Amino acid sequence: MSVRILVARPRPGLVGETRRVTHVFPYPDTPPDRLAAYCGANFGQGELELLPGIHGMPCEACLARVPAPEQIGAP
Repeated sequence: MSVRILVARPRPGLVGETRRVTHVFPYPDTPPDRLAAYCGANFGQGELELLPGIHGMPCEACLARVPAPEQIGAP
């Protein structure tokens, strides 16, 4: 069974530019009010810019906790 993920970062102006790191989120089964990244950071609706992949500076804590590539369906 594979795990689906989302990749996103805070929208400009929400946090300082140096804190706009790319977070990894478990893909929710239903649209939640808030999303919690693997690192524990929480974001509400409209606070994230969804990305097609890791862009810019990745959140090291998310990368350390994200499931292995074979679990998320990556080649």
